[in-house]
Amino acid sequence: MKAPDPAPSPAPGDDLPAVAPQLRALRRRTGLTLEAAARSAGLSPAHLSRLETGQRQPSLPMLLTLARVYATTVSDLLGETVADRDAIVRAADMEPTRAGGWTYWQAGASGRGMQALRVRVPHGSQGDIVRVHPGEEWLYVLNGRLRLRLGDTAHLLGPGDSAHFDSLTPHRLAAEDHDGVELLFVHTLLQSPTATLCLGPLTGELP
Repeated sequence: MKAPDPAPSPAPGDDLPAVAPQLRALRRRTGLTLEAAARSAGLSPAHLSRLETGQRQPSLPMLLTLARVYATTVSDLLGETVADRDAIVRAADMEPTRAGGWTYWQAGASGRGMQALRVRVPHGSQGDIVRVHPGEEWLYVLNGRLRLRLGDTAHLLGPGDSAHFDSLTPHRLAAEDHDGVELLFVHTLLQSPTATLCLGPLTGELP
C-alpha cells in the first residue's frame, strides 16, 4: 500500500495572524492614500497593496514601520485585543508572534506612548536594513550578541549591555552569533501618521 503523502510544510508567515484587513482599515482611518502611506514607510505602492490584500506577509521590522506610520502599535496591526490597560503583563499572556524570521512577545499594554517588546533576532535576518525615523529606541541584550550600527560606528553588545539612542540616527540591528540574539526593545510611537519616516535602503520588494 502506498504511504500517504506527508502533510505540506507550513509556508513562511503561516503562523502570523492575517494582517491584511487591519492594514487597509488603519491606513484609511489615518486618511492616507496608498501612495502616501507607501512613501512614508519606504515601500512601493504595489508592495503595500499586496500586503493589504494578503498576497504578502510583512516582516517584523515592516510591522514596526507601519505601526509608526499609522500612529498605532503592532498589536493593533495584528488585531490583538487587550482588556483594559492593565499595568501588569503576565508571562503566560505573552504569546509569541513570528514575522520575517523574527519572533517577538508583547511586553507592554497597547494604547501607550511607547511599545515594549521582547524580540528574538535570528542570524542573518534583516541585518542589512538601515532604519531612520523620528523617536527614541532603547534595547537591552538578554542572550547572545548584537551587532548594532549607529551612524558610522559599529558596536558589539553582549548580555547585560544596553543602548538608548535617537531613532533619527541611522541604525541597523543584526545577530552576531548563529544562535541569534534575544532583546528587550522599547520604542516611542509617532504621534502624527504623516510624519516623515523612511526605512532605507528598502525600495520595492522584500524576500
